[in-house]
Order: sequence, then structure tokens, then C-alpha cells
Amino acid sequence: MLEVRNLQVSYGEIRALKGVTFRVGEGEVVALLGNNGAGKTTTLRAISGLLAPRDGDVVFEGSSLVGMASHAIVRRGVTHVPEGRRIFNRLSVLENLEMGAFTRSDDEVRTDIDRVFGIFTRLQERRTQVAGTLSGGEQQMLAIGRALMAKPRLLLLDEPSMGLAPVLVEQIFETVQTINRQGVTILLVEQNAAMALSIAGRGYVLETGGIVLEGSARDLADNPEVRRAYLGEA
Repeated sequence: MLEVRNLQVSYGEIRALKGVTFRVGEGEVVALLGNNGAGKTTTLRAISGLLAPRDGDVVFEGSSLVGMASHAIVRRGVTHVPEGRRIFNRLSVLENLEMGAFTRSDDEVRTDIDRVFGIFTRLQERRTQVAGTLSGGEQQMLAIGRALMAKPRLLLLDEPSMGLAPVLVEQIFETVQTINRQGVTILLVEQNAAMALSIAGRGYVLETGGIVLEGSARDLADNPEVRRAYLGEA
């Protein structure tokens, strides 16, 4: 479904990505692991058109996304839940969801809003509440729900557990699994490696702008280097 080929991205003279290559198959949950500054967020931003690669290619369902505007990439079926949620704080929960459907012209938007409320029942209870007054966990639910309103086939998730209490982290990851079972492919960037590998089928480890390890989630979880660097084991 998604092929990232020799992706190179620079910020001025700083090379953030130095030839990143990986793939995501249809129906998979694939984890992209790495420490702060490794290039995980840069990778997602390049896929979704928020950054222009210096070189390389991003191929989605057989066609390149490089050079396409972000809204056109959303129309192609790729949506991005950014780090920090980036909801519209002054709009209501319902209005945020409606904004997620801004690229659509079909008559099923209301049906899909109800679908999101079925996944996130807490949002339904707060549908008229100003989004900026929600808790951190509720804001993360809203960010994911807003992305789902574009009817993605591929969902890019950047640090969905950041700043959340452990019980909410478990809820978010259970929801990610539910979304995947409903047919959405997921590329997951997450510093909570244990949680990410518990729901992913495969994963890649990114360090200083390059892929250094790849394999099944089980193999990565059993890898001594991964256990030491990302799972907190000596």
C-alpha cells in the first residue's frame, strides 16, 4: 500500500532523513520507533505532504505522493494525526469532526460522524463542548476522530499516547486496534515502544535519520538492543 523509497529530507543544512526506506502493507499496523530527534515526525510530515523531500519517493497504492498538496493527499486516502493533536480549540467537538470532512462532497458525512461517536462515546457526550476545554485524552480521541472523517485507507498516527495517563493510553491503543479491524491501515509513530509493539505486526527502528532495524513486532520486542534502548531493560 505504502512504499517509502530512499526518502531524504533536510532542514537547511541539517539532514533529518538520510535515505529512509520501508513499506506498509494493506491492513497492517506498522510501528516506527525511535528516540527524540530520530526523524519519526519528519517522516510522517513528508508522507502527508507537509514537508518536501530533498530526494526519494513516497508511493501510495502505486502512485507517487511527492509534490502533491496535503489536501490532495487526504483526498487520495491518507490522513495524519499530528503530534500534539492540533485540534481546533475554539470550535466544538462536532465542528472539529465536520472540519475533518472538508475534502468530501458525499452525503454520508452525518453517518460517519455517528460512526466516530460510536467509537468514541465520550465525544458524543461532549459534542457541543468547546474542544479546547476537553481533557488531554478527549482531545486525542477528537484528533483521531477528525482524521477518520476523511475516510482514510491509511492513517498516520504521531505519538498518540503523549502526555496521557496509563489508563487512557490503553484506551487509545485499544481504539487503534478497533480502527484497524474496521479496515484502516495504520503507520504508528510512538515512543511507548512496548504498547506500539503489542498492537503492531511489524516495525522499524529509526536512528539519526536512517532505518537501523526492522522485523516482526515479536522479533523487535525480543531484540536485546531494542529492549535496552526502548523498553527500559538493562
